[in-house]
Amino acid sequence: MAADDARVSGLTRVMANNMAPRIWLITGPTASGKSPLALALAERLGGEIVNADSMQLYADLRVLTARPSAEEEARAPHHLFGVVDGADGWSTGKWLRACTEVLEGIAARGRDAIVVGGTGLYFKALTEGLAEIPPIPSASRATATSFYRREGEGAVRDRLLKGDPVSEARIAPADKQRLIRALEVLIATGRGLTDWHNDQKPALPEGSWRAAVIEPEREGLYARCDARLGEMVEAGALDEVAALTARGLDENLPVMKAVGVREFSAHLRGEIDLERALTLARQETRHYAKRQLTWLRNQTPDWDRLPATLEDQLAVLT
Repeated sequence: MAADDARVSGLTRVMANNMAPRIWLITGPTASGKSPLALALAERLGGEIVNADSMQLYADLRVLTARPSAEEEARAPHHLFGVVDGADGWSTGKWLRACTEVLEGIAARGRDAIVVGGTGLYFKALTEGLAEIPPIPSASRATATSFYRREGEGAVRDRLLKGDPVSEARIAPADKQRLIRALEVLIATGRGLTDWHNDQKPALPEGSWRAAVIEPEREGLYARCDARLGEMVEAGALDEVAALTARGLDENLPVMKAVGVREFSAHLRGEIDLERALTLARQETRHYAKRQLTWLRNQTPDWDRLPATLEDQLAVLT
C-alpha cells in the first residue's frame, strides 16, 4: 500500500473507532471572517483548529497573513499555523500529508476538527484527492519544451493522442504551458496525467465532514480588505516584511508571494511612499478576494453558504 493510501486508511480506521468525531471545513475569501467563526465553533464544540491557508503556514508573517494571535491560539488548540520557515516552500501535497496526520490525532482524541482557510486547492485535495505525480526530472522537462518549440503544437498533440488522449482533448488550443506539462509527465513516467489523476482518492472518509462557505457581499468585503491592511501596517506588518526581505530568500518561494510583500518591500527600498504601497496592496488584496470568490462559486456549488453574522453562522452549523 502506498504511503498516502495508508494515511487515508489510518484516518478512516481512527474515526471508525471513536464516537463520530466530525470534521468541519470552513472557507471563504480573505477578510470574510473565517478565523472568528472557526474559533467560536471550536470553543462551542470543544474542537481543534487546523490551518488550510497556504500563507499562514509560514512563521515569518503572522501580521501580514492575519494569522490568529497568541491569545486566540490559547483559546483552542491550533495546528499548522506558523510552523514552516519561509525558506521551505510547501506544496499542496506536503500540506495534505501533514493535515492528514493532524486529523488522525484529533480523531483519536474524539474531538471535532475545524479546518479553516482560504486556499481552495487544500480543500479540493481533502475532499477529492490529490494526484501524487513524482517529481519530473529537469531533463524530461527540457525534452518536452524542446520538442514543442521544434515540432509545434500539432506534433505534441499527436504524441498525447497516443499516450494521454483525455488530457489532449481537455487542453485548449495554444495552451503551451499545459501541453508541455502533459508531455513532460508522459515522457518522465510513461503514464499520462489522466492516469495519475484517476488514482486520486479523497483524504477524508465519506460522511465524516461538513463544508461551509462564507460568501459575503462583494462591496462590503472589499471595504474590510482595505481597512484590514491599514490595521496590519499599524500592527507591525512593515517590520515583518523588512525582516523577511533581509533574509535574501528566493523570490519564487511561496512566502515571498504573500499579498503585500512586494508592495511593502518597494516602499522599504524607497521606491514608493507608504500611501502608494498601501494603495497597491489593497488593490491586489481585492483582486485576490475576487479570484477566491470565483473559485468557490465554481468549485464548491453544493457546500453550505453561511449568513453574514457570526451568531447566525453558528446557528446554521450547530
